[in-house]
Amino acid sequence: MGQFNCFKLNAWYRRCGALALVLFGLICAHPAQALPIFARQTGMACLACHTVYPELTHFGRMFKLNGYQLDNLKDITYTTDEGKQQLSITPIPGLAVFVYWGYTELNKALPDSQIPGAQSLKEGLAFPQQVSILYGGKIAPHFGAFAQLTYDDQAGTIGIDNTDFRFANNYILPDKGKLTYGLSINNNPSVQDIWNTTPAFGFPYVLTETFVPSLATPQIESATATNVAGVTAYVMWNEQLYGEIGIYRDAKQSTTNPITGGTTPADSSPTFAGTLSNNAPYWRVAYEYDIDRYALMVGGYGMYFKFYPGNGIPLAGLTNNYNDIAEDFQFQWIGEKNIVTLKGTHVYEKQTLYASSAAGASNPNDWLTYSEMDLTYYYMRKYGFALGVLSTSGSTDPLMYPAAPTVIPPASGTGPGTVVGVTNSAISNPQTNAWVAELNYLPWLNVKMTLQYTHYTKFNGLKDNYDGVGRNASDNNTTYFNMWFAF
Repeated sequence: MGQFNCFKLNAWYRRCGALALVLFGLICAHPAQALPIFARQTGMACLACHTVYPELTHFGRMFKLNGYQLDNLKDITYTTDEGKQQLSITPIPGLAVFVYWGYTELNKALPDSQIPGAQSLKEGLAFPQQVSILYGGKIAPHFGAFAQLTYDDQAGTIGIDNTDFRFANNYILPDKGKLTYGLSINNNPSVQDIWNTTPAFGFPYVLTETFVPSLATPQIESATATNVAGVTAYVMWNEQLYGEIGIYRDAKQSTTNPITGGTTPADSSPTFAGTLSNNAPYWRVAYEYDIDRYALMVGGYGMYFKFYPGNGIPLAGLTNNYNDIAEDFQFQWIGEKNIVTLKGTHVYEKQTLYASSAAGASNPNDWLTYSEMDLTYYYMRKYGFALGVLSTSGSTDPLMYPAAPTVIPPASGTGPGTVVGVTNSAISNPQTNAWVAELNYLPWLNVKMTLQYTHYTKFNGLKDNYDGVGRNASDNNTTYFNMWFAF
């Protein structure tokens, strides 16, 4: 894949969006899997809310938007003598368990971190990769939740994962139209979103933990998940026009104040590097048009962050500011046997790095983009494939993206150390392009096996010898087999 800049990527996505609109128009010229917790609550099979988990159908989107309220069970209720209902809970808690395990093989082994000239293993086995306990469903009238507690193999810890508590209600307009409105309290900007184009539930849906990370990703795509908490207010008119605004604050997990021994307040110690300093605003707009079996959404979202750099720098004064603005679209067709989804996202991030540039660690101003487009197809919700293209590009910054390879000191404390590259860029540029292909097999709706291959055409700025030590972009290709089941 050739190198893109942000203007070319914008044009590319506009063309793709136009193609989706044309395709949608041609199709419309003709006559026109939920989680186990929600399946138990609603009495419906997985396919009511999902094409294949985690991708939502229109019904699933409305179920989430309305606070996970639909109920097929006889609730336990209490009503006062005045006729006011004070309790309405389901007799069975909405619980489920997710289990992931995976095996990954890198195209080329990494250098050994201790022994010059030696290599690490090429493969990584995670058994399990993740185990999650999930709670979801109706808590009270108009109030519901989706909450996740996860053991992660990479971190070796148990922590709060994606969580969304929401209040929702409906108002019937004078013209008999419907206005759905609500509040979401959550810990991951976009986890409350009802489409599958935003970071929390976007493609690729499963990720290996054995991989080489590229140099940069926009803040909204990576830095805030489960490390912030916020509240958003949303409204949707006639299940078509959607708007949402909210604010987030810093709420990091697994951190300790060195003085008190407690989790907060944050200070400038290294464990608090990148502390969010502001009420970070979040916004979302979208329009969905549905007819028969087809649905088309076009929209946008964004967030503005101000971070104190930490690492011994006082949590006051200069900050690093990031303004993320994204465009997205999703086309979905659900037939009796065949399901097709085409969707994409483009994020542009403007970086104003007051704190880092004052410390001599970056340019005063940088930019970064992230683009993703994918096509998925399923037959009988049993056999499927996915093909996606991912691209990150950004400004060249010799201070933020050092060209020199890493030198790891020897274990003995003396000697020249081990020179490794792998995660640096010889030209100090974050450009990374990849293709992701998947084969999926679901023997049952709550059991999914995925064979995923990721091929890099450019990594950290170059195709060949990107680290200056001989490693090529394709050396970081991964073959990943994953099995997921829920009960």
